[in-house]
Amino acid sequence: MKPSENLPSDSAPQSLAAAPPAVLSVSPTSGATGGGTVVTVNGTGFTGATAVRFGATQGTAVTVVSDTQITVTSPPGTGTVQVTVTTPAGTSNQFVTFGYTATPAPVLSALSPNTGPAAGGTVVTLSGTGFTGATAVRFGSVSASFTVVSSTQIAATAPAGSGTAQVTVTTPGGTSNGLPYTYSAVSAPVLSSVSPNTGPAAGGTVVTLSGTGLAGATAVRFGSVSASFTVVSSTQITAVAPAGTGTVQVTVTTPGGTSNGVAFTYVSVSAPVLSSVSPSSGSSAGGTAVTLTGSGLTNASAVRFGSTPATSFTVVSDTVITAVAPAGTGTVQVTVTTPGGTSNGVAFTYTSVAVPVLSSVSPSSGSSAGGTAVTLTGSGLTNASAVRFGSTPATSFTVVSDTVITAVAPAGSGTVQVTVTTPGGTSNGLSYTYVVAPTLTAVSPNQGPTSGGNTVTLTGTNLTGTTAVAFGTTPAVSFTVVSPTQITAVAPASVAGVVSITVTGPGGSSTLPNSYFFVNAPVLTAVTPLSGPLAGGNTVTLVGSSLVEATAVRFGSTAATSFTVVSDSQITAVVPAGLAGPVQVTVTTVGGTSNPVTYTYLTPPVITSLSPTQGSTSGGSTVTLTGSNFSQATKVFFGSQPVGFTLVSDTHLVADVPAGAPGPVNVTVVGPGGTSAPQTYTRLSSPGI
Repeated sequence: MKPSENLPSDSAPQSLAAAPPAVLSVSPTSGATGGGTVVTVNGTGFTGATAVRFGATQGTAVTVVSDTQITVTSPPGTGTVQVTVTTPAGTSNQFVTFGYTATPAPVLSALSPNTGPAAGGTVVTLSGTGFTGATAVRFGSVSASFTVVSSTQIAATAPAGSGTAQVTVTTPGGTSNGLPYTYSAVSAPVLSSVSPNTGPAAGGTVVTLSGTGLAGATAVRFGSVSASFTVVSSTQITAVAPAGTGTVQVTVTTPGGTSNGVAFTYVSVSAPVLSSVSPSSGSSAGGTAVTLTGSGLTNASAVRFGSTPATSFTVVSDTVITAVAPAGTGTVQVTVTTPGGTSNGVAFTYTSVAVPVLSSVSPSSGSSAGGTAVTLTGSGLTNASAVRFGSTPATSFTVVSDTVITAVAPAGSGTVQVTVTTPGGTSNGLSYTYVVAPTLTAVSPNQGPTSGGNTVTLTGTNLTGTTAVAFGTTPAVSFTVVSPTQITAVAPASVAGVVSITVTGPGGSSTLPNSYFFVNAPVLTAVTPLSGPLAGGNTVTLVGSSLVEATAVRFGSTAATSFTVVSDSQITAVVPAGLAGPVQVTVTTVGGTSNPVTYTYLTPPVITSLSPTQGSTSGGSTVTLTGSNFSQATKVFFGSQPVGFTLVSDTHLVADVPAGAPGPVNVTVVGPGGTSAPQTYTRLSSPGI
């Protein structure tokens, strides 16, 4: 409120003078000796407040919230001081105190997680010291809701935001250091399917969740019940259904939010049903790997060949089990037992056919995504009924001869045993290693010239064995695998623009989108002015194109004293000192060094003599100056007075003599190269009569 607004008008009745303000309480009542505590002052008559003081020291950031409330930031201080408010009506009572404490400011050491969606809502754990009595947690300038767990831990809910914000904690001891928290533009995950979408009420069903944005999942829920899970990729998660009833919605939560729900139905468990066993025969010595197909196989507790338990078995899904046949004779019934009971039996016949033998697998490694073609060599491979990589059947296989099979590896991980099953049984296993696809995370530098040839460091994971590096569609000139997490590559030539970088290895490829910029070399078309003094210090304007990322401006081999990039087509530069004559001016960017433009260092003019050297005080005559470097003369001075002149040649000019007081005066010539040393011209008084 302006002071004039409190004055009565001529037509309004006069009122009593306003009462001075009164301070009734402050909150908090203490703060750090270093100041910085945000204090709320409560009382009356605060309208128009001009100062809030802590003792004799004025507080900062004073905001009059209302006639009864002010917020103010405490200044540094010690001991106990009186808090007063001053308004045009006077200064308040001095009964309310504020105590300075030696409480140290809190210290932040870690945030977990330190990223979250722009919509906020992420629960962040703040670790550090001195959190007791915390009064605020801020993400940048935005306050967050929080709970002080202990003196070393706070749980805070991130507010909405963008970019990177500094997280701070404020206590009576002051405000902590800041730690960065990054708001990401991560979208909420999207689920498209759950397979299978049914399972027993007892839980335990292994389901595959498909969708997008699943990387970084923090929770999978069946209804409100959390499930154990494994993130296979950004489009797939495997989860184990918890116990439940009815139909529930399956959701996935990531830092980007919680997905839509996909239905999963709990069903009453019935006895399993077997429809086939493949192969249906095997060696009497046992060891044949068989696949049992049917329904209700989830939670199988036993697989038996006759009365003999299988050597081992794996529940692949509710409809598939893989098992290793024990030793036996004749034809037996294979059964599966689950909590719902024991299945019907399907026949399996033991034969005396020799068990196949594997001697090699080539190649012995391939992508974890599958699809690698491998050749299996051995004996007894005729009539092969199955090729398995671990417990997973090959995508396809072809029996070439009794000693060779070609197969396509399925998806997998780690090192597995490759086996072949024939009516004689299952072969020995040979190792096959799944290689994880490489991952690119960073490129440094992320830009370079269109001519290529610069070295770029690529950072990521699983880079060992890299076979190719490409900038867009163009292969790198060369590359070196430094470690499993680093590659150095020489960039190829390319047109200007942004490209993605792709690394390819035995496990597949990884692309970092729009991660490298090819930058045109700068081009200079003009420098204005074209010349200047040897001492430098004058400013020139460089005109051209592709100048925006300039890192250096040089006059010959000498760097400009300073330069400013005005736009992509203009730079202003302060000329350094130089030697007389022309030099080549260039601009350097990450795209290379420009063509040169010529700038000339000029020597200042030199006056060797004046003719005549003296004249009348009334002026009106001319004087001839003899010297050198007159051709670019811009001004001639008699003392501080500029005069007209006529340039005769580079060594002569004729100047007009102005009127002036008697006595000597300095004559100088100014040109682009500077100002000449003076010569003396003397004005003589006219003789008296």
